[in-house]
Amino acid sequence: MKVLIIGCTGQLGTDLVRAMKDKELVTLSRRELEVCNFDNTRKILNEHGSDIVINTAAYHKVDECEDNVEKSFRVNAYAMRNLADTCRELDYTLVHMSTDYVFDGQKKRPYTEEDTPNPLNVYGVSKLAGEYFVRNLCEKYFIVRTSGLYGVAGASGKGGNFVELMLRLARENKPIRVVNDQVLTPTYTKELAEKMKQLIETEQYGLYHITNNGECSWYEFARTIFQSVGLRPDISPVATEEFGAKAKRPKYSVLDNASLREIGLDNMRAWKEALKAYLREKGWI
Repeated sequence: MKVLIIGCTGQLGTDLVRAMKDKELVTLSRRELEVCNFDNTRKILNEHGSDIVINTAAYHKVDECEDNVEKSFRVNAYAMRNLADTCRELDYTLVHMSTDYVFDGQKKRPYTEEDTPNPLNVYGVSKLAGEYFVRNLCEKYFIVRTSGLYGVAGASGKGGNFVELMLRLARENKPIRVVNDQVLTPTYTKELAEKMKQLIETEQYGLYHITNNGECSWYEFARTIFQSVGLRPDISPVATEEFGAKAKRPKYSVLDNASLREIGLDNMRAWKEALKAYLREKGWI
C-alpha cells in the first residue's frame, strides 16, 4: 500500500508518518505541495501514483477565519473539492480531516456520525463544506472528525499546542484564564494516527469520529495538565463571553466514536491516560 501524506511536518502529519512507517510513504510538506495550487496538486498526485492520499493541510486558526472567509473556504473547502475530484479520477482513496466544530453544541450529549451538523463559525462551515465535496465526489473516502488535538510536534500554524501553552504560561508565573463552559475531548495525535492506520486498512469507507474517550472543559483539561506535572499556577475559570474570542464556539462538542465502535475499533484510551502518555513522551513526568 502506497500512502501519500500532505502536511507531513505538521502535528498530526508527523505522527501519521511514524504510524505508517511500514507502508510505502510519500511525504509532502506544505512547501512541497500547496493544496491551494490546484493544477500543481493534480500534477503531483498524478506523478506519485498512490493508493491512499491523507490530507492534513487546513486553515485552522478559528478566530482568524472569521476575518478571512475567502481563505478559509479556499483551503478547507475548494482545495478539498480539487483533491476529491483528482482522487476520484485517479482511483485513489482520500482521507479528509474534519472537526467537532461542525456541530452547534445544543445536543448536550456526545455527537454521533448520524447527527446533523450545524456549525457556528466560518471555520466549521468551511470544514463541513469540505466534507460535502469529499462525500459527493469520491467513491473511496474516509472523513475523520476529531477534537482538541495535541501532539509532540506541535501545530505549526498555532505555535505549539494547548498543553505546551499552559506549561509555558505556568513556567512564566503568569495568571492563566481558561474557559470553563466549552466541553470537548482532548485527543493525542499519536493515538489518532495509529487508529487512522487501522481504519484505513479495513477499507470500510465513510464518516468516522475518532477522539480519545471521555470529556472535559478546557479549564478541567488545563488543571489536569498541571496536576499531572506537579505545578500550581494561578489559574482561574472564565465564561466564554468573558474570554471574548471572535469566533463563536459550541459549548459542547464531544464526539461519540459510534462508527468506529461498530467495526470493533473503538479502543481509544481515556483522555487523561492519553495526556499522561504525552507528558511522559515529552519528558514532563
